[in-house]
Amino acid sequence: MIPIFKVGMNPKVDKYLLKTIHSGWIGQGEVVNKFEKKLGKVFDHPRVLTLSSGTHGLTLALRLLGVGVGDEVISTPLTCTATNMPVLQQGADIVWADVERDFNINPMAIKHSITEKTKAIIVVHWGGYPCDMSEIGQLSYDFGIPVIEDCAHVFNATYKDHQIGDTKWSRFAMFSFQAIKHLTCVDGGALCIENYEDYKRAKLLRWYGIDRENPRTDFRCEEDIKEWGYKFHMNDVCATIGLSNINIAFENDKKAQSNARYYESELIPFDGVEITQIKEDRESSYWLFTMLVEKRSDFCSMMASKGISVSRVHERNDKHTCFRKYKKDLPILESIIDKMICIPVGWWVTDENREYIIKCIKEGW
Repeated sequence: MIPIFKVGMNPKVDKYLLKTIHSGWIGQGEVVNKFEKKLGKVFDHPRVLTLSSGTHGLTLALRLLGVGVGDEVISTPLTCTATNMPVLQQGADIVWADVERDFNINPMAIKHSITEKTKAIIVVHWGGYPCDMSEIGQLSYDFGIPVIEDCAHVFNATYKDHQIGDTKWSRFAMFSFQAIKHLTCVDGGALCIENYEDYKRAKLLRWYGIDRENPRTDFRCEEDIKEWGYKFHMNDVCATIGLSNINIAFENDKKAQSNARYYESELIPFDGVEITQIKEDRESSYWLFTMLVEKRSDFCSMMASKGISVSRVHERNDKHTCFRKYKKDLPILESIIDKMICIPVGWWVTDENREYIIKCIKEGW
């Protein structure tokens, strides 16, 4: 099968890993600090905090915003459940906003969902394709409601000449370095934080609230902990893998973008297929190549028979029992959910592979 996902690992990582593993320090240390500085350059951001997962980044952002019982958080149901589980964890209520045909949250649906209880807005850049951040940022400014960007699908995407992650239109931007992302640390994440006060507090909260930077008489005994925190920090082993993988992640993303442009050139237009992520003011990182197809079940069966893996990747969250009480009418999502499908687009898809994929699609289903 031509897979829809594959782990991208720098073959030279071994020697760096061995050095870290045998250094005598494998917890959060200097390698983590080095990785954070490198990510700061990638995301064009001075305040990047590495974490043990992207989900922990969302949890931390909600905690920093004081989201709790009785509050509402506007979010999209078209995402991994990891986006919305932290909202339930905080005891808050989710208000679903409908999506656009490009699979991203709809700014007007956000606006119509705002109430006096709204405490935050979560947006997801589906498949690496940036949301309409200038419109969402204007809503944030007009209503005084902070935005959290879930950038789990994104690495090296841009919107209106801004790097996704620079928090120009948001308070926080979370990234995931889970196994199959463009940049993997095996597992891990990062949170880009718009203001310094949030950054200082987040740095404490990611490790139980302990200040690890100020000198102590006995380095194994903590000074007074003023606010309880989490065990959300990254370790030097994961950071070593991340540092090693950054350069190949850029190269891998270039290949994914090249594959996506080839698909677009061949499938716009093509009967039975609709490509919707086509706005020219943004550049997707194409972690996914998502399109709408007629008779999706037939399409999936045909592709499987040809040795091509396809998937919806994520189920709409509002179908799960744990989210059921927040159910509402989402007409655009309803109109696309039975048609959306993702085809292989990543760095492992060779020119021969992509030509074969297009050939199979054009032969019909």
